[in-house]
Amino acid sequence: MRIIPLLVGVLIASVTSITCVSTGKEQQAGLQVISHVDINRYTGTWYEIARYPNRFQEGCVGTTARYTLRDDGKIDVLNQCRENTLNGKLLSAKGTAKVVDEKTNAKLKVTFFWPFYGHYWIIDLGDNYEFSVVGHPDRKYLWILSRTPEMEEALYNQILGRIKQQGYDVSKLIKTPQAKP
Repeated sequence: MRIIPLLVGVLIASVTSITCVSTGKEQQAGLQVISHVDINRYTGTWYEIARYPNRFQEGCVGTTARYTLRDDGKIDVLNQCRENTLNGKLLSAKGTAKVVDEKTNAKLKVTFFWPFYGHYWIIDLGDNYEFSVVGHPDRKYLWILSRTPEMEEALYNQILGRIKQQGYDVSKLIKTPQAKP
């Protein structure tokens, strides 16, 4: 009977050490966030223009995110998408975000299932908050967002150039179909 707790302990230690090694290497690459985000200007609705594929958005099209500042300084998050087609079933996920770097306001943590939080780092932002690029310190997630459902190709290509400089593989991005305004 003692072998099971021992095996569980070894497994936990192995996973922890792999995670620490992996995170250490990824953190050394130094994903850069923007110098300052005005959270009040950042709130509102964003349209997903492109993203890295991820399991929790499989089949999502017409994806939007709405951020609302709360009185306690946290941010309510409402992510919505249509299932498979722009006329598909509306799917929603509600969460909460909190700023974790008050110097820049560019590093946040988001939860859709407390107590588990994910990194939400703003790595590029338009001067007029017309677009945003959100990444993850280990570069496994990436989103390009816009205030409008469409983005000019020239701007999109400029963003791709900056994302490449941050160490992202832009060939992994998939464009998100959006309904025409």
